[in-house]
Amino acid sequence: MLTDKYPRVELSHTPTPLESLENLSKKLEGPRIWAKRDDCTGLAMGGNKARQLEYYIGDALSKGADTLLTTGAVQSNHVRLTIAAARKLGLEVEVQLEKRVDGRQQEYYDSGNPFLMRLMGAKIHYYPVGEDEEGADQALYARADEIRKEGGNPYVIPLSSNNHVPYGSLGYVRCAEELLLQFQQRSLKIDGIVLPTGSATTHAGVLSGLRALGCKIPVYGFCVRRDQESQTQRVLAKASEVAEMIGCPGVVTKDDVWTDDRMLRPGYGQLNEDLLEALRLSATCEGLLLDPTYTGKAMAGLIHLVTSGHFNQKQNIVFLHTGGTPTLFGYPELLQGMFGDTQSQATLLAS
Repeated sequence: MLTDKYPRVELSHTPTPLESLENLSKKLEGPRIWAKRDDCTGLAMGGNKARQLEYYIGDALSKGADTLLTTGAVQSNHVRLTIAAARKLGLEVEVQLEKRVDGRQQEYYDSGNPFLMRLMGAKIHYYPVGEDEEGADQALYARADEIRKEGGNPYVIPLSSNNHVPYGSLGYVRCAEELLLQFQQRSLKIDGIVLPTGSATTHAGVLSGLRALGCKIPVYGFCVRRDQESQTQRVLAKASEVAEMIGCPGVVTKDDVWTDDRMLRPGYGQLNEDLLEALRLSATCEGLLLDPTYTGKAMAGLIHLVTSGHFNQKQNIVFLHTGGTPTLFGYPELLQGMFGDTQSQATLLAS
């Protein structure tokens, strides 16, 4: 495999299923839709971060680390799975939560991922600013210095793209290899892969992995945190770095990077009508549970591509389900917006 020279620990149940979404495909009257079920990676309710952490923690253990430090939003899937991985491997763990999403009910702070973090006994710190990646990372490094003085050997998994090696993307280079094998086994010609793009760790890994293997399948990234221009730059920079890491420099160009921010509105972790419809359709057509922050917005983007005629009925597209299901429990108002009257939905979206 392209990533074999990098240390890795096994945390995820792979290969994850590639599942046909026949009812949703029929409902949308478009291409055949498949779901790559990375919500089924196993560790602490699953998700894409399990694949990423296999390489971050592989690097950490190779350096003798005994404590993991990371940061994320209050409902962070990455933080949840970092804690779970630490518990599984017998490591100490401290996490930092940032307030990124305004206007949420109390359940947002108590249910879903925050509940699971506390259940696993993590030491939790708080950072008051939600859009300050550098500041959040600096707070982690300051805590790491304190741990060293206390005799520990900490390993920081940072938030920003600056000054750190994107080991997590290697998990999705590996996933790209896995996908191509599944396509071959089913004799499938895939015409697009749709995914949420935030930190760009997953997006960059899939894209660089495919291109390194000579595959030109388009990767459609729907923005969940920042605007299209900023996200395009972030994906390209990270994918280029990952391509070099796996010995294939230059295989990713700007023309390979497709991002769209139409489903981001009104911001990270906030609701809009297209998101609500995507959550409803996935749940009622397929029993497929998506989250309001990442996968719901990516599915809303996929639905837009289908209904706007970007794909035809003879094509096959893959939705990369990156997990995040516990986050649903932090949004109890969703049912009102999805199944309530028009006035109730308008009130919900304005909150």
